Amino acid sequence: MTDPLRADLDAIPRYVPGKAVPNAVKLSSNEVPYGPLPGVVEAIGAAAADVHRYPDLGVVRLREALAERLGVDFDRIATGTGSVALIGHLLQAIGVPGGEVVYSWRSFEAYPIAATVAGLESVQVPNTADHRHDVEAIIAAVGPDTRAVLVCSPNNPTGPAVTAAELDRLFDAIPERVLVVVDEAYREFVTDPACPDAIERYGHRPNAVVFRTFSKAWGLAGLRVGYMVAAPEVADAVRKVVIPFAVNVAAQTAALAALGAEGEMRRRVALVTSERKRTVMAARELVPEVPDTQSNFFWLPLGERAVEFAAHCEARAVLVRPFAGDGVRVTIGLPEENDALLDALRDFVEA
Repeated sequence: MTDPLRADLDAIPRYVPGKAVPNAVKLSSNEVPYGPLPGVVEAIGAAAADVHRYPDLGVVRLREALAERLGVDFDRIATGTGSVALIGHLLQAIGVPGGEVVYSWRSFEAYPIAATVAGLESVQVPNTADHRHDVEAIIAAVGPDTRAVLVCSPNNPTGPAVTAAELDRLFDAIPERVLVVVDEAYREFVTDPACPDAIERYGHRPNAVVFRTFSKAWGLAGLRVGYMVAAPEVADAVRKVVIPFAVNVAAQTAALAALGAEGEMRRRVALVTSERKRTVMAARELVPEVPDTQSNFFWLPLGERAVEFAAHCEARAVLVRPFAGDGVRVTIGLPEENDALLDALRDFVEA
């Protein structure tokens, strides 16, 4: 029976997770390689005693902790099963027939999926030659039917972050009726002072929405916890469409424990960014077009050879994430893992 199914869903590309193979070096999913933060496993164990009860529907303790940490009002925060889920919920909350959402491409592969499910048309704006958001082209793409502009900073999968000057230009040029959504899933890895904290700089604007996640720097990818900060009415609208009890007992408890280990999180992030600098510099000696990255991954613009390189790496038990026809995203791992990747890249380029 197919009649009730939406025909437009046939055009949605399936989300492709990073490949996992036993005993291989996994540099395909942008995970931090150091394990859970101190106190997290113990907190999950304690929470197990309450799994016969529903979790807190309002995620009150976590939202209160986030509000205090970020210096924002409690009612401006919504939570969900990772920032990717919240992106979908936000687009559902603003989707109307004929509505559009504008974003760079290539960018986070969940955007076209979420847009289509929400009934919105995607307006994809090509990245610049150096794999950055083309701010002026994004502004030009905003029209009367635009409901939101999505800005991925740092951009997944290419790596560059949007500067304060670029975001200022976007916010000043885009009408307030259009939401400017800044997806900062990798914010903790940003070291360039030109790239702002969007909550601090734009949180006062009524059309600003900022997404964050516990999946990356905070090491909770397996539990799925994300949050967004927006105007109270926007956050409330998203909370209305979030699946009830979406953030489970273990996830809420683990996220609170992770926040209590922020110092260790920062230490681990510093290790990642140090390795990022070393690895990217070495990769550029082999592929000079590797762009700047402010995340825990970098981009190899290999074009039509992207899938070939991924297969080359997998044959050497190194897993990376290819985007056919465009390039390869490589997660920063442990030093020895990055060295294995660089050896594979050297063999590939010099073959």
